[in-house]
Amino acid sequence: MQIPVDQIMVAVDGVRRYVVSHLSRIGRACDVDDVMQDIRVAVWDGVARGHYHQLPGVRFEAWVQGVTANVCAAHIRHELSHQTLPLLIEPADDGPTSSDGLAVLGIDRSGDRGAEGVVDQEWARTIVALTHASVHEGIWERALDSLNSPRRYGPPSSQDRRRWHAVTVVRQTARTVQRALEVEPSELQSIDDVCQHAAECLPTTVLRRVAADIVRRDVHGPERNRALQSLAAELGLTERYLAVQIGFARRLYQASWRILRNGMAPAC
Repeated sequence: MQIPVDQIMVAVDGVRRYVVSHLSRIGRACDVDDVMQDIRVAVWDGVARGHYHQLPGVRFEAWVQGVTANVCAAHIRHELSHQTLPLLIEPADDGPTSSDGLAVLGIDRSGDRGAEGVVDQEWARTIVALTHASVHEGIWERALDSLNSPRRYGPPSSQDRRRWHAVTVVRQTARTVQRALEVEPSELQSIDDVCQHAAECLPTTVLRRVAADIVRRDVHGPERNRALQSLAAELGLTERYLAVQIGFARRLYQASWRILRNGMAPAC
């Protein structure tokens, strides 16, 4: 059954308060944008695959609410399956900046103090350092500040929103960095390989597609408009929403590209 794109977008936007309410209960309101993006993709994919069937007396919005409940529940289970605090590295080892970085990235404490534990800690330090180098200092500081600020109840302030946005930027950058570090050097035989994998390292479907279809191809003007139209129709999102993602996708793409390029063999 075909559902108009406008109806899909309105229905998804209508569940935002539900998402904010449920994520706030576990102190994860900063993940709202990520979860909303997952819901948009899940709803569009469900409609495209024919998972939605119109039933008498059941509105499309009710089906979207069900999808939302499932996506939120999965996200909450994932977040509660590990503790981001206490921090992995003791402050005495590297100072508070390194420890705070691990916390804001959501990296777990490991109870293993043997050889594998040391390797895990070094891996975590590498992710923190590369993430810090890939984001603006103001974003990094606001994300760290979100750890030390007392929890607020009631409507979020503009400062709260900026902090949540900063945490989202830092964590999505960290996921990109981690994906880039996990690419096998043997898969990087040329610059084209680096460019392809750099786009694939981004943390969400939307960001990956924007990086591959727009950022990597470096399209501008009418060509970019056509690419946005095509991508919007495919993903069930508005062109305006995708256009806003280009800048962030470009920064993530550049971060992963640098890591992958440095990981190539010297002969390349």
